[in-house]
Amino acid sequence: MKRGFGSDNHSGISPEVLKAIADANVDHALAYGDDEYCARTAELFKNTFGQQAEVYFVFNGTGANVLNIDAMCRSHHAVVCADTAHINVDECGAPQRIVGCRLLTVATPDGKLTPDLVRTQLHGFGFEHHSQPRAISITQSTELGTLYTLDEIRALADLAHSYNMYLHVDGARLANAAVALNCSFREMTTDCGVDCLSFGGTKNGLLMGEAAVILNPALDAELKYRRKQMGQLCSKMRFMAAQFEAYLVENNGAPLWRRNAEHSNRMAQLLYDEVRKVDGVRVMYPVQVNSVFVQLPRDIWTALQQEYFFYDWDEDANVVRWMCSFDTTEDDILNFVAALKKLMNK
Repeated sequence: MKRGFGSDNHSGISPEVLKAIADANVDHALAYGDDEYCARTAELFKNTFGQQAEVYFVFNGTGANVLNIDAMCRSHHAVVCADTAHINVDECGAPQRIVGCRLLTVATPDGKLTPDLVRTQLHGFGFEHHSQPRAISITQSTELGTLYTLDEIRALADLAHSYNMYLHVDGARLANAAVALNCSFREMTTDCGVDCLSFGGTKNGLLMGEAAVILNPALDAELKYRRKQMGQLCSKMRFMAAQFEAYLVENNGAPLWRRNAEHSNRMAQLLYDEVRKVDGVRVMYPVQVNSVFVQLPRDIWTALQQEYFFYDWDEDANVVRWMCSFDTTEDDILNFVAALKKLMNK
């Protein structure tokens, strides 16, 4: 398959991660997380997010999101999120089915919640006929490729806590956000008052597995049992842990997560710089991480899809999404833009 721009999930696996998996594939190790790899990686998460952090490895991003929501909510609760949020659009109702809670969605112009937008859903407290707002969930970076500043995250956490609610961050692309904001993971989460985090890696060079990271100890009660009930407990968990260890440790002057995210962000900026020179192409949102959203004539993007795979984002508005990955090359970008120009100039 030619390198396309459909998703950073389409890329391969970082060589460092493959090596870590192979290195862990020796002798025997205790199952279900009772091994040396998981112990070392749990300490890495504590060093990264704070000593109160507890990590629960799961199979995928939906598992991480749902486990975090289950830590915060019961079936009579509700989660406030953007209408574009992954938990609302792309998880097939998993939070509603598994946790049983409601999602209170809010329309946003840029994928970002604000305190004023959230407040429109904060009512009915104590009224037994209404689902009780219990959590706010944001995505960093958002599904539109935009970023919350640290102050914006802190303001949402303060709002949540003032209502005895929690703040969850879906961090499927948290590495790209940290690079763009030039901050650490802790500065963007723990230090801003985030209560729990879905920490992704498969979009940035890992093979599989995500992590639910509990930052507020009040949410950690008996969560290991709830993970088991959700079918998210991996028996050979050392292979998940080994990937995250390779991802987080300092190596060659910087951790793998940073090197990979810096590259995919840089490729998106190159793509943006090139496509904005093409007449008839409109970039829809600020290019802050590794995604570029553009509007262009339907006959052009449907023809371009015959050569390169990418997703329609808003078919009615003729908006498509182009994603760059840790292994996207400059030649990939230049060849793609050349194909676009050829179609536009027909």
